[in-house]
Amino acid sequence: MLDAITALKQGTRLVYQKGLRRYIFLPILVNILVYGAMLGVVVNRFSGWLDHWMSLVPTWLDWLSWLIWPLFMISLLAVVFFTFTLITHLIAAPFYGFLAAKVEIQATGRVPLDDRGLAKTAIDAIGRELIKLGYIAPRAIALFIVSWIPGLNLFAPLLWGLFSAWVMAITYLDYPMDNNKVAFKDMRQRLSKRWWQSLSYGGLITLITWIPLANLFLIPGAVAGAVLMWDQHYRTARELTYQGPA
Repeated sequence: MLDAITALKQGTRLVYQKGLRRYIFLPILVNILVYGAMLGVVVNRFSGWLDHWMSLVPTWLDWLSWLIWPLFMISLLAVVFFTFTLITHLIAAPFYGFLAAKVEIQATGRVPLDDRGLAKTAIDAIGRELIKLGYIAPRAIALFIVSWIPGLNLFAPLLWGLFSAWVMAITYLDYPMDNNKVAFKDMRQRLSKRWWQSLSYGGLITLITWIPLANLFLIPGAVAGAVLMWDQHYRTARELTYQGPA
């Protein structure tokens, strides 16, 4: 059975092969621009953000400052990470969806169920990203609030880690599923049923997105790896027999 690490390795090799390399340049450029902006914001603002939020800690909790400070730092980093990750994928979604379709044809020999044209696919991809955003944002806000509640915030790093893995699973595995006309709700149900595969792949992508520079070139491989995971773990029997339009 295909595991997360093998899927990422095979997917990365795939997208840098002749025939697919041309489809990864624009997504990489988007990543460079957005992550460059993120780095600039973090360097210039992070210290001020942290000082502000630490000033809100009640004086009776001063004795726990040695523990609260790193928890606050992790929570703020998580918020910054989520914000810019969502922006990146909103911008790059049309390119990722198109890349996923090309990878599916080359890797599996199957044509995606989706028969939309390129322009319609690009427009719909942005709409799909907004649906994801509507699902993710309220949960991220709720988790952010929990991160500031004394006692509960001790569990915040673990909760953020699990949530990040789930969000990355939804983000990447949705590209091949959207290409195959899997509704967003159905997609989440399929991911839940295969929760270990989903969280392990999403967790792996979360880790690589934090690797400076390397993440820029591994993200297209993560899209391709998601196609392989889709084909191995999430595709139904009806979808397996589909070979494309006659």
